[in-house]
Amino acid sequence: MGLIEYARAGNLKRFKNNLKEISKKEKKSEFFLFNHFLLTFLKTGCGYSDYLNYELYNKTFKEIDEYVTIKHQDKFYEIVSPAKYKTFFTIKPNFLNNFKNYINRSFFAGGTIEELKAFLDKNEEFMVKPYDGLGGKGVYKEYRKNIKNVNDFYNYLNENHLFIEEYVKQNKEVNRLCKESVNTIRIMTFSYNGKSEIVYAAMRIGNGINNVDNFHQGGMGCKIDLEKGILIGDAIDKDLNHYEVHPKSKVKFDGFVLPNWEKAKKLVLDASLVNNNIHMVGWDVALTDEGATLIEGNRRPGFDLIQVLSKRGRKDIMRHCLDIINKEEGTNYKIWKS
Repeated sequence: MGLIEYARAGNLKRFKNNLKEISKKEKKSEFFLFNHFLLTFLKTGCGYSDYLNYELYNKTFKEIDEYVTIKHQDKFYEIVSPAKYKTFFTIKPNFLNNFKNYINRSFFAGGTIEELKAFLDKNEEFMVKPYDGLGGKGVYKEYRKNIKNVNDFYNYLNENHLFIEEYVKQNKEVNRLCKESVNTIRIMTFSYNGKSEIVYAAMRIGNGINNVDNFHQGGMGCKIDLEKGILIGDAIDKDLNHYEVHPKSKVKFDGFVLPNWEKAKKLVLDASLVNNNIHMVGWDVALTDEGATLIEGNRRPGFDLIQVLSKRGRKDIMRHCLDIINKEEGTNYKIWKS
């Protein structure tokens, strides 16, 4: 993508305003920052948000080179999660059917109006979601009492390519963190030749305003100790604000114990073996009073949450996965240098 096309694709004016604020904070000239961004963009393919979210203006180029950008993700995922198998995950009703053994909730997607009525009779609250979407966009909570005309609602769902699913009742302890949203765990797994492992996990918590926990919809993330199943340190949102306690519930993040953590780990390790063509998945897992349930699986999980929380580039995750494939298949995939 050329610089002109790139500028059109993003919000250059907003980016320059952000640089102006960073210039004051870091005592670096706007001219230096913008030219440093251009050089970083040309070398790594980083985006406006990459540059800001990862604070690349304070990193050496050796450090910057370890960050996963969109350019690197595209190459990596074509190897570990080929696009020709994507609908197994990306079409959400497909996902719900394909992983029904790991999901304990009902849903309605493109059925008859009688089936919709039966769903509404059993669910006073539910989630409305697009068949195919990213980052929580277009997802919202709805209530049966708001549906005045079922026929109109049926047409609305079909015309907008939407489906509805039973609202997950999260574990009462997790509910203490933020009761306005289902607060999920993003667990990234890598599987190959019948073996699976967890390569990263983080808790995602809603901000108490929106009814979703997504990082791109105002939510925040917090690191997890994989062995102990506890939250580590502050939560951080996409604007890099740090929170020692939740801004609304006032529950402290550091040391918060995740209930049913071992069950959640077993759930994703088993689920990751269902499709042997997709090796890397970012699972969104809800903890319940009974155990854990899958919300969705992302065939191309983003590295932004991981790298913001890690405060460093995470090409090491890609390197680890490709080393396993190379050893098993005799290939010679390498991590791309900028």
